[in-house]
Amino acid sequence: MINERLTDAINDQINFELYSEYLYLSMQAYFQKINLLGFANWMSVQVQEERAHAMGLYNYLIERNGEIELECITKPNTNWESTLEVFEETLKHEQLVTGRIDSIMNIAEEEKDRAALSFLQWYIKEQVEEEANASAILQTLKMIKDDPNALLLLDKDLATRTFVAPVIG
Repeated sequence: MINERLTDAINDQINFELYSEYLYLSMQAYFQKINLLGFANWMSVQVQEERAHAMGLYNYLIERNGEIELECITKPNTNWESTLEVFEETLKHEQLVTGRIDSIMNIAEEEKDRAALSFLQWYIKEQVEEEANASAILQTLKMIKDDPNALLLLDKDLATRTFVAPVIG
C-alpha cells in the first residue's frame, strides 16, 4: 500500500493534469475561433495526452490501494492575444508540470518507495518531451513574427500531429 503523503501528492497531480487538459481544451477553442485548425489539432492531441497522464496516475493509485480524491478544476484562461502568447503559456505550463513531477519524485525518494520511483520515471521522461515540443513551436513562432504565410505553413504542419495512447509506467 502506498503511504498517505505520496497518495496526497499524486492526487494533487491527477487534479493538475485534469486542469492541464482543460487549459489545452481552452487553447484549442481559441485556435478554432481564429481558424488555425492545425494549431487546434495540436492542442487537441495535448488534451488527449493530459487526460492519459491523469488516468495513468489514477490507475497507479488504484493499483497501490490508494484513495482517489478528485477536486474542483480551476477555470483556465480563455483569452489570448496571439499564437505566440499561447505557446509562451504552454511552455511555462509544461515547466510548472515538470517541477510538480520532480516534487512527487522527491517525496517518493524520501519515502523510499521504489515502486513509485520506477513509475514516476515515465513522467520525468515525458516532461522532457513536452517541454521540448512546446519550446520548438515557440521558437518557430518567434522566427515567423508577423509573416502570415509562414504561420499558415506551420499551421499545416501542426495539422499532421496524431494522438498515440501512451503506455505509462
